[in-house]
Amino acid sequence: MKFHISSPEQIGPLVRASRKAMQLRQDDAAGSIGVSENFLGKVERGSDSVQWGKLFQVMQELGLTLSVEVPEPFAEQVQARLNELHARAASAGSKAD
Repeated sequence: MKFHISSPEQIGPLVRASRKAMQLRQDDAAGSIGVSENFLGKVERGSDSVQWGKLFQVMQELGLTLSVEVPEPFAEQVQARLNELHARAASAGSKAD
């Protein structure tokens, strides 16, 4: 099921509902995800000051994904830019090896 998200306040209830559907207590979920219970609480309350990396970690562990809808007139430009960034990252990764 898809939900339209336009603010941090809307992500929190989805995270909380997913955790509860998995029958996980907040402290247990935080521990298994590798974040503090305080951080998970901030996410569930829709705080706008959480770290993106940790937010995506929480969402991934709870089976949530985030999609972005790009307006059609810009889709090709955005896709080209993403391809360029991925190619640069891959090139940098192969140089590090």
